Amino acid sequence: MDHFLYRDGALYAEDVPVAEIAAAVGTPFYVYSTATLKRHFSLFDEALGWADHLVCFAMKSLSNQAVIKLLGDAGAGMDVVSGGEYMRAKAAGVPGDRIVFSGVGKTADEMRLAIEGGIRQFNVESEPEMIMLDRVAQSLGAVVPITVRVNPDVDAKTHAKIATGKSENKFGIPISRAREVYAMAGTMPGLKVIGIDVHIGSQLTELAPFEAAYRKVAELTEQLRADGHEIKRLDLGGGLGIPYARSNEAPPLPTDYGALIQRTVGHLGCEIEIEPGRLISGNAGLMVSKVIYVKSGEDRDFLILDGAMNDLIRPAMYDAWHDIIPVKEPAPGAAPAKYDIVGPVCESGDTFAKGREMPAVQADDLVAFRSAGAYGAVMASEYNSRPLIPEVLVDKDQFAVIRARPTYEEMIARDTLPMWLE
Repeated sequence: MDHFLYRDGALYAEDVPVAEIAAAVGTPFYVYSTATLKRHFSLFDEALGWADHLVCFAMKSLSNQAVIKLLGDAGAGMDVVSGGEYMRAKAAGVPGDRIVFSGVGKTADEMRLAIEGGIRQFNVESEPEMIMLDRVAQSLGAVVPITVRVNPDVDAKTHAKIATGKSENKFGIPISRAREVYAMAGTMPGLKVIGIDVHIGSQLTELAPFEAAYRKVAELTEQLRADGHEIKRLDLGGGLGIPYARSNEAPPLPTDYGALIQRTVGHLGCEIEIEPGRLISGNAGLMVSKVIYVKSGEDRDFLILDGAMNDLIRPAMYDAWHDIIPVKEPAPGAAPAKYDIVGPVCESGDTFAKGREMPAVQADDLVAFRSAGAYGAVMASEYNSRPLIPEVLVDKDQFAVIRARPTYEEMIARDTLPMWLE
């Protein structure tokens, strides 16, 4: 579900015409719906209403300050994977006891930052990380709560670049070694074991892999309790997918996911944490771009946009699909056209779609990329010296720029010359 619909022949973001935003901020830009973000968070929150729980938004999917504050004010925790994300969460007013620190490569400085600023828990991914965290904690006179991320060797049946729970992936420790690693943690005075963490991948469109992983976690919980560990919290990760193509069958709903969690681990009496990102933010955002040219090639037509791979890299990186629609609603029965849809960056990889059938458009028309709220703006770059594009937040009939497009001068001014070139 989202709040981007045609009305009176034009695409609206909630109650604001998308073309009106384009006229105000220029193209390309991202636009997010407050109503969709709140709705998707509340679906997860309600799905876990049977348990003591915390829904932690995976900030790596969308980390704008306005979005973090909006979700934090709604009661969300935050799942962070860097010192920068931690500082963004704190700057948006999210208290430390609602921030979970994940990631395979936490540095001592990042650990120190989070311990001093307040943290709900560290999700530890390896023995060397555990040793370093214990050392940092003791140097600060602290005892920090941890879970250990276990790798259950479950095939998430998702894209290879976003699978995280198989034995060959870099994440977590093998579940077969969990008991010895937890025993090691129990000897460290700077650490307090409080639970287990698992995350098997992103954009999962069926529940079976979750069920397989969570049943393994349930078994491990009982083993660790028998070993004398207090396991009171289960961090079950995120990864529930969204329908990128409107023709797709819809992935499982948060209610189905919540019922699965209750069925597999509910009997353990643990507090439940989940870390959804894409399902909260993905369908809450569009990227809007303008057609620069319609170019006829020898055997195909190209739709050349002012948006590019540096603005939305998912198609180039993952061969990802985004529905691309005109901002002006096509007339009923209008004949479709077929295009290779590309950007202006000097790379053949700057291609959003090949042979895509869509309503015919022409130069200066606006098009919108659906489901662009997750892993869009956060993965953008200034490749080809193209300024980062604006982000806009809509709330009912009002909108605001929540990250402005920098000028060329501002972009260039971040570089400095060594004294011998001045």
